[in-house]
Amino acid sequence: MDTISVVIPSRNDADFLVVCLDALAKQTRPADEVIVVDDLSSDDTADVARAAGVRLISFTELGIWPATAAGFDAASGTIVARLDADSVPAPDWLEQVERRMSQADRPTAITGTGVFYGGRRLIRWIARHVYIGGYFFWIGALLGHPPIFGSNYAMRRDAWLILRDIVHRDRADVHDDLDLSWWMQPGMTVVFEPALVVGVSARPFDSPAQLGRRLRMAGHTLAVEWRAWPPGKRRAARRRGAASATTRV
Repeated sequence: MDTISVVIPSRNDADFLVVCLDALAKQTRPADEVIVVDDLSSDDTADVARAAGVRLISFTELGIWPATAAGFDAASGTIVARLDADSVPAPDWLEQVERRMSQADRPTAITGTGVFYGGRRLIRWIARHVYIGGYFFWIGALLGHPPIFGSNYAMRRDAWLILRDIVHRDRADVHDDLDLSWWMQPGMTVVFEPALVVGVSARPFDSPAQLGRRLRMAGHTLAVEWRAWPPGKRRAARRRGAASATTRV
């Protein structure tokens, strides 16, 4: 039977983290382990984690990907689930993770989408349908499988033990979810699960400057991945891996 560790990197997000951890405490399928990676916070992030009784890792390198990777390394569950500090998982979030990961196709990773909260209604609509919708459509077309959405996914720990030495885990200048999606190896599968839903803060869209920073980072991440493993070669390798798996069966 699978066990589930939930990893949450957090930097100066104590107020959001309170809500996230409260939502995790109310899950219909409780987490076997919750890990908060405190990424050089100057607020009450560490105190919030301690008060909730979850496992706290004090991290000394700045960056979401390095902090996330440290949490994945420390996780003991056979499945590692990932949230951001401002994610608010639905009450059956972990139940849906367990259900989908235990099905016959045994996906390597599953991901869902987000429903934005805060900000103006129009901004929330654009964020969900244009920003996230565009990410799933265009990056999915490039990869040949659904990309991972960093605020809402789960993967098998044995896959992480392979990927941890392949991804750009030490780089704070790349989007961690896009990097992880890109380096999914031949034979590894990513499944989009509509039932996997979390609330996500609309704060990245508070100003053009914040949105512009994210989009520039996305372009930079794509340039890094493109040079390291060009899409044509990547898709060919994954097709060969899928064919090999079929042959073995």
